[in-house]
Amino acid sequence: MRDIDEPQELYELRELRDFDPGAPPLDDATRQRVRSRLLAAMDRPAPVVRPRRPVLRIALTGALAAAVAAGVLVAVRDDEGAGRGRTANPPATSAPAMRNVSAQTVLNGAAAYERRHERTVTPRDDQFIYTKEIIKETDQKTGATKSYVDENWRSVDGSKSSWIMEIGHGWWSPPLEENQSSWPPQDWGTLRKLPTDPKKLILEINRDWGMGGKTDSLDDIEEESWSHIHFSLAGLLKLVPVMPEGLRPAAYEALGMVPGVKAVPNQQDAKGRIGVAITYDDPTQPGTGGFGGYFVFDPRTYQFLGFRDERTSGDGASMKTYTQLSYLDSWAVVDKAKQRP
Repeated sequence: MRDIDEPQELYELRELRDFDPGAPPLDDATRQRVRSRLLAAMDRPAPVVRPRRPVLRIALTGALAAAVAAGVLVAVRDDEGAGRGRTANPPATSAPAMRNVSAQTVLNGAAAYERRHERTVTPRDDQFIYTKEIIKETDQKTGATKSYVDENWRSVDGSKSSWIMEIGHGWWSPPLEENQSSWPPQDWGTLRKLPTDPKKLILEINRDWGMGGKTDSLDDIEEESWSHIHFSLAGLLKLVPVMPEGLRPAAYEALGMVPGVKAVPNQQDAKGRIGVAITYDDPTQPGTGGFGGYFVFDPRTYQFLGFRDERTSGDGASMKTYTQLSYLDSWAVVDKAKQRP
């Protein structure tokens, strides 16, 4: 910690001296986040300063620049949020679920796995996509566990009512009205038009579905826009279980490019398997986490295993909090709503 009377230049030199040259280099996502903050800090006007803190903005950018120069990951957090600001340890040599691994490595691996194993389908507009999802919820206070089977039938072209279920409760979802749109899109025609190149997918979400940015470069996307892009990508991956060929791998790779996305080891899925999870530190809402909870992957193959999230019900003293584990059990293309394959 800096002595308040210590000259800023000496402080930054001391900080740079203390960086561990043997620490692992920054991954691409972290470099992108640092670059975005540096650019934002340079572009914005200097903040109003308080007495005895005349160089707050310079200190921030100087420390970030020093971190880049030293190649040190300086923002590592465990599942409980402890350890913020620690220097990353070198990768361990224990079981895969215990090793330090970057989010980009996991998500690129998941994309490669998906490309090798994805099933190509071309449904007709008048058909439905059937999905069967298994949800296991545990009351965090009592430990009581309950399981649900959710079956959904979504209209392929969105022109018919779809049957949607959530933790055992179902309802008919009417088609969108003319000129209406929603994210994530559910109709196959709109999904098929989304780019299967990860960078182009990010830029289209930012331009057409997000903050209205007209940039052609990821480097020009601001922090607030990245938060919305993460929300959109997580929603696409979480709420659209069946996609056109190439879209899910692209969404995985795009998610790995979002600054603040991180890997967390030793996360359990609904079947009790231990994997590595992907989650998000939202810089616009510190401590709240991003949409989607945890995406859990096999630590060796990077096959997607399922989701881990939290759900609350009630309010005040009667509020209950549940740990929710879920996975896609099966899916098919069928001709009618409520028709099982």
